[in-house]
Amino acid sequence: MIGDRPLLWHVMRYYAFHGHTDFVLCLGYGAAAVKEYFLRYDETQSNDFTLAGGGREIQLFSTDITDWKITFIDTGLHATIGERLLRVRQHVQDEEIFLANYGDTLTDAPLPELIDRFAASKAAVSMLAVPPVSTHHVVDMDESGTVHRIRLLSDLMQWENGGYFVMRPTIFHGIWSESS
Repeated sequence: MIGDRPLLWHVMRYYAFHGHTDFVLCLGYGAAAVKEYFLRYDETQSNDFTLAGGGREIQLFSTDITDWKITFIDTGLHATIGERLLRVRQHVQDEEIFLANYGDTLTDAPLPELIDRFAASKAAVSMLAVPPVSTHHVVDMDESGTVHRIRLLSDLMQWENGGYFVMRPTIFHGIWSESS
């Protein structure tokens, strides 16, 4: 939770801010909690409103998720990422481009720019790559255990998967599963 909202809601809000409000959730572990959260979602908890008619009438001044369409697909507890994508294929295969996410990281990356750059390419998939964020240090030492240098992890020229993807349905041609 971040505040009174699950991390997933914040990720979805990031997409919605950029105009992407049609979601397909690949559910596995925690599926019941995700479904329950959205089934019981109460817009009055985070938006100003007027209550009238003895509590029978509520006029919201703004909304969070009213324009969202959320499809909940149980993709299994132990499914790989490729298997999860294959299980929701029918929901995205007619899109020219679709977005995918691990659902457990936040970003302020410029989503429209990421999509535009991808659209101009011929790639099947694009991944947001980010430098590792860590307060740890890398130690260079020899076989005897003598330390010769200590460096910040950020000094290494390495990048890691940031968990945000832009894809074309052609990605499905490269994913194999026993069920395909």
